[in-house]
Amino acid sequence: MSFRKNIYKTPDELRLMVRPGLVTAASLDAVRAAIRPGVSTLELDSIAERVIVEAGGVSNFKLVPGYRHTICASVNDDVVHGIPGERILQPGDIVSIDNGAEVEGWNGDSAFTVVIPDETRLELVAERQRLSDVTEGSLWAGIARLSTARHLNEVGEAIEEYIEAQGTFGIVTDYIGHGIGRSMHEAPPVFNYRVRAKGPDVKPGLVVAIEPMVTLGSIETYVREDDWTVATDDGSVAAHWEHSVAVHADGIWVTTAHDGGAAGLAPFGVTPTPIR
Repeated sequence: MSFRKNIYKTPDELRLMVRPGLVTAASLDAVRAAIRPGVSTLELDSIAERVIVEAGGVSNFKLVPGYRHTICASVNDDVVHGIPGERILQPGDIVSIDNGAEVEGWNGDSAFTVVIPDETRLELVAERQRLSDVTEGSLWAGIARLSTARHLNEVGEAIEEYIEAQGTFGIVTDYIGHGIGRSMHEAPPVFNYRVRAKGPDVKPGLVVAIEPMVTLGSIETYVREDDWTVATDDGSVAAHWEHSVAVHADGIWVTTAHDGGAAGLAPFGVTPTPIR
């Protein structure tokens, strides 16, 4: 993780972060449209790569030492960092896709989860969709809190509060969100759960990637033999949602959402403001 002495970006730097966010969003849109039974995760990787390159960006995942792919594709009991390969998606699979783009030296990072329909296992699909919905909702609860928070760790409190109100789910604690800017991973850490420390001040120039990871069972994880893929110890399925969010003088803006986060934030009574 790269550490800057000053975690706050200037107004000009914030403006430069809009484009990589939109390229990241476009690449994920293309991948989402292609997810269906019979498609391999490696095919999804190629789709994301093409969109990013055609937009004039580069995959920031490929800039991570030792990682050679554009996306992470985590299926069923894989939580995060799943390596794309020959795995063929099946009906009923819960699939999390994470990727990012670097454009002109600035970064975006985002993730979503989908459940592939399966008419023969409606109860399983409904349970997995509920997990994804709760995880996504917790992401937006965290982003909404960022709009009023005095300190960053209020975001994790909001995420945990939201998830607890929805039922019994596991919030993964081994992996958390992060700052983002010149590097995909920067300070400060962004927790998805309550912690004692307050964290840095929330003020204009703060840009963070918020990314709750939630399971239907245990929060304990291990890394598979490929040295990348993180899976649940008990085999329970997981969901992962993420957005990059900028705090600026006029409010907040989700750089990896085409509408700046308007739709996701509406249920929380928050209206994002474009970075000008």
